[in-house]
Amino acid sequence: MKYKYILFDLDGTITESGPGIMNSVEYALNKMNREVGERDILKKFIGPPLTESMEKYYGMSEEEALLGVKYYREYYAVKGIFENSVYEGLAETLESLKNEGYILAVATSKPEEYAKRIADKFDFAKYFAGIYGATMDGSLIRNALDNLGVERENYDQVVMVGDRNNDIYGAKENGIQVIGVLYGYGDLAELQSAGADYIAKMPEEIAQIIGRCNHERV
Repeated sequence: MKYKYILFDLDGTITESGPGIMNSVEYALNKMNREVGERDILKKFIGPPLTESMEKYYGMSEEEALLGVKYYREYYAVKGIFENSVYEGLAETLESLKNEGYILAVATSKPEEYAKRIADKFDFAKYFAGIYGATMDGSLIRNALDNLGVERENYDQVVMVGDRNNDIYGAKENGIQVIGVLYGYGDLAELQSAGADYIAKMPEEIAQIIGRCNHERV
């Protein structure tokens, strides 16, 4: 088996989390007396770390960005977290992969507490061996694999599934191949320029790609 472990991003890969994230960012900006501008800008917050996006898209200092995240979580922890839904066909894909013997885990830049609450609320925690959030030093993927007990020499048995370039960059830094998904918030140009090894247009294609890769390996 070429791949044994499959890491899934959360926002834009498992769940359509846009409404909750965008509403939470808008709440934070309003509280900081910042003009939101074009609402489409808020879509860029889906996936990457929040502080990074606050600084990049609204010109905040590091201190301001941290305050923005604090305000963001005031809304998100109560309402935004559940302004969310699982992509159609994703549950069936996860169930199929788990039944075939793959070890699945979530690796998200979202705080782990929030990720677990979402997984419980939308009933997909049962498919995963672990749900892992960002660490203080940002070593998200290494943290997930360490918790799964995957040694570095076995990272070639891991594939990451994500919808944004930050998912791909994080995986590539660890020598891990990536399936970029087009049903989320990244487009084909973003995924290809970041170095995605495979592209899935729909959730069911994730299992097809993995199955094909492992069949070719055999």
